[in-house]
Amino acid sequence: MTEREKAMELLKKYNKEEFHIRHALTVEGTMQYFAEKRGYDPDFWGMVGLLHDIDFEMYPDEHCKKAPELLSEADFGEDFIHAVVSHGYGLCSDISPVHEMEKILFATDELTGLIGACALMRPSKSTKDMEVKSVRKKFKDKKFAAGCDREVIKSGAEKLGIELDELFEETIMAMRSCEDDVNGYFE
Repeated sequence: MTEREKAMELLKKYNKEEFHIRHALTVEGTMQYFAEKRGYDPDFWGMVGLLHDIDFEMYPDEHCKKAPELLSEADFGEDFIHAVVSHGYGLCSDISPVHEMEKILFATDELTGLIGACALMRPSKSTKDMEVKSVRKKFKDKKFAAGCDREVIKSGAEKLGIELDELFEETIMAMRSCEDDVNGYFE
């Protein structure tokens, strides 16, 4: 069994709802895209993306607090656990994202939810024909995808030292890169 297969098995042990698994797969693909663009290991970044919400479905009140225990039991190292826990910085964790990968996860986790919600509103139900201006418009509408924390997204862009529109554009491209694989998983 590959490391990816083991991670998927672990994800499904603690996550049963399609919504959560779809989000995990989307964040995995998004992180792989960013890693490849920046010359890092896409497998490691993707694995962090896949398991970033490992504890969210079963332990929502302990999100980012239960994850270290679950990941330690599965033999994930401290660097991996730090990366996972840091994505909840300021919300449910006091572990700050330090490394570029952690900052990207922090910035894109909420944003993938917002972009995914935007895609569902399109006739195509896809990110493949989405433009930054569509995301920007929905970003400003606080009632749309209200569960996606805009302040976290803004803070994430600041931590990366990029403008919001650049983060929107890169994340749309990242989601396009994995959309077919994510959809194919559920067919």
